[in-house]
Amino acid sequence: MRRRVFLAALFHETHGFVEDTTPRDAFHRRRRAGLLARRGDASTVDGMLEVAEAEGWEVVPGPDWSATPSGPVEHAAFTEYLHILREDLLAAFPLHGILLALHGAMTTTEEQDAEGATLAAIRATPGAETLPLAAVFDLHATFTDAMARGADALVCYRANPHTDAREAATRAARLLAASFGSRPRTIWRRVPVLWPPTGTGTADTPMRDLADAARGIERRFPDTVLAVNVVAGFAFADAREAGVSVSAVLARPDPEAGRALDDLAALAWQLRDRGAPQEADLDATLAVLPSEGPALLVEPADNIGGGAPGDCTPILRALLRHGITDAAVVMHDPAAVRALHAVETGGTATLPIGGRGWSRDAGPVTLPVTLLSRSDGRFRLHDRQSHLAVIAGADIEMGDCAVVRHAGVTVLLTSRRTPPMDLGQWYSQGLDPARFRAIGVKAAVAHRRAYDPIARASFTVATPGPCASDLSLVPYRRLPRGIHPVT
Repeated sequence: MRRRVFLAALFHETHGFVEDTTPRDAFHRRRRAGLLARRGDASTVDGMLEVAEAEGWEVVPGPDWSATPSGPVEHAAFTEYLHILREDLLAAFPLHGILLALHGAMTTTEEQDAEGATLAAIRATPGAETLPLAAVFDLHATFTDAMARGADALVCYRANPHTDAREAATRAARLLAASFGSRPRTIWRRVPVLWPPTGTGTADTPMRDLADAARGIERRFPDTVLAVNVVAGFAFADAREAGVSVSAVLARPDPEAGRALDDLAALAWQLRDRGAPQEADLDATLAVLPSEGPALLVEPADNIGGGAPGDCTPILRALLRHGITDAAVVMHDPAAVRALHAVETGGTATLPIGGRGWSRDAGPVTLPVTLLSRSDGRFRLHDRQSHLAVIAGADIEMGDCAVVRHAGVTVLLTSRRTPPMDLGQWYSQGLDPARFRAIGVKAAVAHRRAYDPIARASFTVATPGPCASDLSLVPYRRLPRGIHPVT
């Protein structure tokens, strides 16, 4: 008999300390046929659909909601998602298994653990209590006890930038296939450590060391350990279980494998100080900027991929202050785009730019600008393994855009916050980023696959912003005592 597998998705990384909330309309909402249409779009859902094809499963699609990282999700939106999920799940029976594509760090205005609550809702659905359930999730998840209890096999990405997200999804789907004979179980260990996103690149220590140790455990226990996850956590999650964790998917109970996971957690604790990044002074960096570029001015404090508004002004102000010409920066500013609506290409206007999304920013920078171009902001990924594919698939929508210039500084204004994870963002506007002397990049690590190949130099600079790497600035409310380095 052909196996029937229910597939649904929920993706949002929630910054618990920004001033906005995330409404229902911020989500790209697909359902049923809309989910199936993602076949070929390079997303995690696409990876799961590929395995389903190969296995000959009949996929019964449910809801698929995703949104760019931002503030806490309005709880009514999450309640609606759960209602649709249960409705579609009940209509899907009979079933043999369940697949989920998750983020793992979603919170709402009332729920600290949206993924754990989602899994609990599935398990409370009559007929789904004991179905094999596998899920893929983000390396920056807040891994929780409810997640481990609710799923049989949880698999996270191994790379940051997340070039392997689709591959991780195929691993999760293959684990589901293996679960039809004997259900595995997930065990986990929490490590009382928080690392800012800048400290979680997998090419660097501590994540590189932990990944090597995780692969070693898989080699030592090939018959019982199906997967080992190193979860970097999300430092800006306002949740009790936030932080670093390690987990393993076991084919059957194995005390020795459990002790190996203990050792992996102990290694993460030993490396706890290695996740603290070094960041340069912005003005000192610009004073010695190379004459040939591009030089990247990486600004993790306004990391769009971490939930920041993408309109903070320190980089733009500094470029102007130092008289740096042939420079570029992307700013999320729908008001500025609208203000240019009646301006012809080549025309001029005086605009307040940026400085609205974070109350402690210095405020908008008012500049006379020349309009170079405008567009609908749509582009296809230049690199289908881009970190951006995890959020949106291969087709990206920045909303209406305008490119303006002031005193040699080019500003790409977008109507939707779009993380700088793919060079197609520039190419779609007729701009070659390799030709700039300096580029402001509002990211932490996820930009590296796209930008490092074209960069002559890269400087991670310290600026004020909601994703600042100094975690002593974060007003944690729910963390228990004893979490290094903040409580």
